[in-house]
Amino acid sequence: MAESLPEHDRILQEIESTDTACVGPTLRSVYDDQPNAHQRFMEKLDACIRNHDREIEKMCNFHHQGFVDAITELLKVRADAEKLKVQVTDTNRRLQDAGKEVIAQTEEIIRCRVQQRNITTVVEKLQLCLPVLEMYSKLKEQMNVKSLLKAVVF
Repeated sequence: MAESLPEHDRILQEIESTDTACVGPTLRSVYDDQPNAHQRFMEKLDACIRNHDREIEKMCNFHHQGFVDAITELLKVRADAEKLKVQVTDTNRRLQDAGKEVIAQTEEIIRCRVQQRNITTVVEKLQLCLPVLEMYSKLKEQMNVKSLLKAVVF
């Protein structure tokens, strides 16, 4: 029996480490001529399975806590993201409102500048007309003087 346990360990190791095509000949060696070899191999296989199950459970437990921590952190980030979204939306609304006021004031400034430019143009054109108007005024005055002189003379 002591000899078969190392042999069973070797067989289990061979089963775990080889591809499935080579498992058949390995399993046939379990059914050798030793009495109760199959039963002892099954016990050894069950022990190996329990060992692997414990390792899998440890690994799952280890990773489960990390998974739970990651989900908790994700929920916090999600809540923070929702708060940030509300803040960004509020800031955007306030900027839009402020922008409307700036646009209205800019349009008013443009309208005033156009009006100022028009006034400047009118003043320039009137200054060009001043000499003509002054000459007309002098002509009218001279014509009035001439009319008075004619009336006085007659």
